[in-house]
Amino acid sequence: MAKRFTASQDQLTGDPRYGSKLVSKFVNCLMHDGKKSVALRVFYEAMDKVAKKLPDEDVLEVFTTAIENVKPHIEVRSKRVGGANYQVPTPVRNKRQQTLAIRWVLAAIRGRKGRPIADSLADEVVAAFKKEGTAITQRENVHRMADANKAFAHFAW
Repeated sequence: MAKRFTASQDQLTGDPRYGSKLVSKFVNCLMHDGKKSVALRVFYEAMDKVAKKLPDEDVLEVFTTAIENVKPHIEVRSKRVGGANYQVPTPVRNKRQQTLAIRWVLAAIRGRKGRPIADSLADEVVAAFKKEGTAITQRENVHRMADANKAFAHFAW
């Protein structure tokens, strides 16, 4: 019988191979229809491919650095002032930074059609590690929009 995973077990120990809570959270977001074993297999297969592409680097460090590189530091939020809506740049909390980074990486790999998800994930992690790729572009767009609207920063709450 297959080993069953519970949320409490993952929160305490992280994932089975690396023991990382970040990996566990990423796998939970990658998972569809409660199929955690499939999501874990896809993630580990992708990390094996990353290890082949970057043999001199530690795979967990590559993944962690890739997520750190995708994290946004500032974003715009809509604020209504006197009948007009302004895009106000605001700093992003750490938990939201991580959530957005994971969401953008997953959106990038799901946007690549016609390839196995593990291949797309490996390519996106390597690209994010090198500060390039779709998820990094998304982050740069958010930062650019915040920079363009810094005149409205005095509306920040």
